[in-house]
Amino acid sequence: MKKLAAGIDIGGTNTVFGLVDSSGNILYKDAIPTTKFLLPEDLVKAVASHIQKDSLLFIDKFELLGVGIGAPNGNFFNGTVEFAPNLKWKGIVPLAKLFSDQLNCKAVLTNDAKAAAMGEMIFGGAQGMKDFIFITLGTGLGSGIVVNGQLVYGHDSFAGEIGHVIMFSDGRACGCGRNGCLETYCSATGLIKTYQQLIKNDAQTIDSKYIYDQAQIGDKYALEAFNFSGDILGLALANSVAYTSPEAIFLFGGLALAGDYIFKPTIESFEKNLLRIYKNKIKILPSQLPSNNGAVLGAASLVFF
Repeated sequence: MKKLAAGIDIGGTNTVFGLVDSSGNILYKDAIPTTKFLLPEDLVKAVASHIQKDSLLFIDKFELLGVGIGAPNGNFFNGTVEFAPNLKWKGIVPLAKLFSDQLNCKAVLTNDAKAAAMGEMIFGGAQGMKDFIFITLGTGLGSGIVVNGQLVYGHDSFAGEIGHVIMFSDGRACGCGRNGCLETYCSATGLIKTYQQLIKNDAQTIDSKYIYDQAQIGDKYALEAFNFSGDILGLALANSVAYTSPEAIFLFGGLALAGDYIFKPTIESFEKNLLRIYKNKIKILPSQLPSNNGAVLGAASLVFF
């Protein structure tokens, strides 16, 4: 009997989930709005209902091995979501236990970016690598650090927050409550802020897709915004290398889809700022996870690893 894993990605707006086999094939995928559920128990029941209903399609041939969950502020050690700022749930939520009890199988939970890093190692471009860094460039900047084939969690499960290294002590306000964090400059939100400052227009209609489109037609401010973001990101990644000496760094998420507009300045800054012993040894690569399925694959990989 072939075993499946349920991969669940809890986002501030939507919760995406699917059934995945050990080869990374998604047999079923769906989504429901996270914001619809004021209580985590109600979200768990709704997701479980979908999974149980659709699992019936495979009941004779497949077995649900477990549930992998990627969530903001996810604590791998405790299976809890803790004080997540972009979720309506307050305090500490025992989300893994809720899913385990509801679906009667093991449940593994971690930070959403760490889950995606696992997906890169199991199903993506990091297959065969034991040391790499995974960066998500979306609304914020998330990260997962893998050393000797293991995710780095630290003593409390919250290690590896590269997005919250401070680049400028008097810099932009960050959602974490501090100022100058990397993600306020090197994320879709950061790119928008930079572009708005350059054109002296904070219109709400400007999004990262608009800036990308402007860059394609040679808008100097759009190109400058990408170069500024890449310059800061390259410096931060060069500093990160000094801690773990990874084989590669993978960029994932909407901003990474801008291709050379973000990769070129990032790589140039990265090589310029690397300690000499690391130069020309470390690749900065686009993630090989499909952008529309990466979160589900990453979460499911927690079960298979």
